[in-house]
Amino acid sequence: MLELFLLSMLLGTVAGLLAGLFGLGGGVVIVPALFWLFSAQQFPEEYLMIMAVATSLATIIPTSISSVMAHYKLGTIIWDRVFRLTPGVLFGAGIGAVFASMLVNEILKWFFISYLTYVGIRMVTHVSSMGKEKQMVYWLDYLVGNGIGFLSSILGIGGGTLTVPYLVGRRVPIKNAVAVSSACGLPIALSGTIVYAWLGWDNTSLPEWSLGYIYLPALGGIVICSIFTAPIGAKLAYKLPAKKLKRYFSVVILLIAIKMIYR
Repeated sequence: MLELFLLSMLLGTVAGLLAGLFGLGGGVVIVPALFWLFSAQQFPEEYLMIMAVATSLATIIPTSISSVMAHYKLGTIIWDRVFRLTPGVLFGAGIGAVFASMLVNEILKWFFISYLTYVGIRMVTHVSSMGKEKQMVYWLDYLVGNGIGFLSSILGIGGGTLTVPYLVGRRVPIKNAVAVSSACGLPIALSGTIVYAWLGWDNTSLPEWSLGYIYLPALGGIVICSIFTAPIGAKLAYKLPAKKLKRYFSVVILLIAIKMIYR
């Protein structure tokens, strides 16, 4: 347990830096890293992916709170949009966790590999908004929120890579889209985490120190370090050639996907 906790601290350090530097959720690196760490610790094979996903989702709760506070101070959160998306993401995240628990480990792994491929390709494409939204379609936010919550819970992410493109596509300015996405990440993480903990509550096959499918030592190690390194990564984004680094990191993400295929 101690070894995994220390390795999780290292993982949290890296994930926080990357999240701050690229504006990318830590789940992209946390889920595959935990998958390999849990495998090395000889956790039950059939629970490797769901434990990695559930633990990653739980780490989003404290980081999301911090992010929301920062965007709130900047005044960039469009609260009407948040309130319309929230019911859907709450419900979708809960259903997504239930759905993930019914999938075999290999299928859940392929879900995540597909997501990594999507992120790796999208990181090298430019995303920009095109003025103001011409026509507000209120019901669409409620509907899309369900899909964002559902997929985010299955993948162990805060939904930024799904919410931001949707909002930008609706011609919401990018800075507001990121702020709304951060605010929506909290209900996604809370709903998914609670359901994952409940689903694995009585499972005696899970390792000691597990809260349902959430492995607490890994959760603690990641959170302790990532909350400190994320702001550092954000500051580095202004000093380093972030756009060029993004292209390199997209290659790393695609290599991670390949590594997961041929584990």
